[in-house]
Amino acid sequence: MGKKLLITEKPSVAMEFAKALKITTNRKNGYLESNDWIITWCVGHLVTMSYPDKYDEKLKFWRLDTLPFIPEEWKYEIIPNVQNQFNIVQSLMQREDIEEIYNAGDSGREGEYIQRLVFMMAKPNPNAKMKRVWIDSQTEEEILRGIKEAKDLSAYDSLSDSAYLRAKEDYLIGINFSRLLSIIYGRNLASKINEERASISVGRVMTCVLGMIVSREREIRNFVKTKYYKILGEFGDEKSSFNAEWKVTEKSKWFESTKLYNESGFKKEEDAKQFISMLAEKKGIITELKKSKQKENAPLLFNLAEIQNQCTKIFKIKPDETLEIIQNLYEKKLVTYPRTDARVLSTAVAKEIKKNLNGLAKGFKDEEVQGYIKKMVDEKYSTNLVKTKYVNDSKITDHYAIIPTGQGFENYNGLNELQKQVYKVIVKRFLAIFYPPAQYQKIQVTIEVEHGEGENKNIETFSTSGKVCLEQGFLEILKPVEKQKDKMSTNDVQNVDNEDENKEKDEKQTDLEILKSLKKGQDLEIYNFEIKEAETSPPTRYNSGSIILAMENAGKLIEEEELREQIKGAGIGTSATRAEIIKKLEKIKYIQINSKTQIITPTNKGEIIFDIVYQSMPDMLNPKLTASWEKGLDMVAKEEIKPQIFMDKLETYIHSKFNKLVVKM
Repeated sequence: MGKKLLITEKPSVAMEFAKALKITTNRKNGYLESNDWIITWCVGHLVTMSYPDKYDEKLKFWRLDTLPFIPEEWKYEIIPNVQNQFNIVQSLMQREDIEEIYNAGDSGREGEYIQRLVFMMAKPNPNAKMKRVWIDSQTEEEILRGIKEAKDLSAYDSLSDSAYLRAKEDYLIGINFSRLLSIIYGRNLASKINEERASISVGRVMTCVLGMIVSREREIRNFVKTKYYKILGEFGDEKSSFNAEWKVTEKSKWFESTKLYNESGFKKEEDAKQFISMLAEKKGIITELKKSKQKENAPLLFNLAEIQNQCTKIFKIKPDETLEIIQNLYEKKLVTYPRTDARVLSTAVAKEIKKNLNGLAKGFKDEEVQGYIKKMVDEKYSTNLVKTKYVNDSKITDHYAIIPTGQGFENYNGLNELQKQVYKVIVKRFLAIFYPPAQYQKIQVTIEVEHGEGENKNIETFSTSGKVCLEQGFLEILKPVEKQKDKMSTNDVQNVDNEDENKEKDEKQTDLEILKSLKKGQDLEIYNFEIKEAETSPPTRYNSGSIILAMENAGKLIEEEELREQIKGAGIGTSATRAEIIKKLEKIKYIQINSKTQIITPTNKGEIIFDIVYQSMPDMLNPKLTASWEKGLDMVAKEEIKPQIFMDKLETYIHSKFNKLVVKM
């Protein structure tokens, strides 16, 4: 009887599969073997694309007459320092007693690519059936399910096509345009950065992200603060008073006036003073009084971009550090697959969610979390998620959101403190979805003040509102992350934090009890007017977490969660690659990241590179172009377009860019 061969991406994962399959003996050099199974592993990438000089020695030199370089047949080679493990994997795949070969690589596009390269180079036993294991966590139960339900490898051919194309696209754009721009602009760059020679690094995603960072920095640098003057009125009766802010309406004397900076402020202080003098000794009347109750549900679950952004906010760590931590939690069976874009669960997982909750209740010895779970039980909070916004099969591609498995607690004590804290952040976000919504009472008051007579009669409108939390609901678990002022230079603090300071002034807490006692039609005395000086604020810099969110949303940094979910489409890069892009930009010194605040700024070199790309091939800086390439790869994976169509478009793009740039020389 033949054997089954299973290949994982790395040794630690192979050990988890071996445990699940009860293989404890016969460890050999680079693999494990039992009567039925052989388990071996890659060590990340074993195979790579060959550099141009492997096609032709002349291509070692960066010369214009050898460009653009687009191979007709692609060459690949074994990475020298892992040749030994490749030989082991190859010899096992070619064994005649192997009946089935299971690709158990990382369950994503890049994981598929790593394994398919090995399969391509190893030329396995042609009589063996090829299967693909696809799992959402490394728990024993999920591993066994993945093996049992493994599909024929061909079911993932379109994902493999997409993975090969992604690598070819990055290779062709990186090599061709880095060489071309270095030939044209290298000397100019070297003279500007005082170096003897300099090369220019260009990448499909990397250059676009550099563009986002430099553009934001220049917006801030070129921003001119503008002062304007707002009007606050103090209204009330003999018992109490409150403040309300003026805004222009069609009834106002100042409607469409050139003296206004915006709908609530004057350009000049003297005009604001004239406004006040016109309303001296007038009375106000409440023309509108809205009382409403508002509900706010817990946010959606974490995908990789969201947890990276959250960990940058809370722990001031870089996205690649967050990914490393969550990958570790995944390998220790504590959380589900990390490289996911989804923020919801599948219907199938939602129906079994009590397993995760029961596992946390029994195994996670954290006092705070146990308190939340106890309240869920005592208050009989529903665990039926199926008809909620947290379950949506249509929003899941490869994997559902990152949640705790409710298992792996035998590994918990071996975690360091930061890993434990990140795990707890994931647990709390998960538990919050079972809690009721937070409830608020909101009161909005509109006051009108008449002035002038006859045809010159006008009405000025003031408004205020108050909001109080009646029921904390999920906020009991997810207390808002306090905004910490980052320790930056004085200039940085002014640029980043002015907006927050202005908001704090603007949103002076109104006593809700006073507003509650008001009635529509009620006359109010005007006790005082105050002219409040305000100023416009520049945009904020990206930090290493918010840039990941902006990449996910094709260059838009959208803070409001619901809107972010609505517009989400093809982003820049993928959940698996975004952190590496930021890391590379920092490594090649195009950007710098403040280690304390995680604020990103471009270097002088980065700005010069931006200018070179802007004057030569500006669409490389456009997030829409990069996102459209990503969308194309997604379409290949979904079999909506043939791989050759994508490749033809890519080659046409490269040739057209070369023709334009070479003409300019």
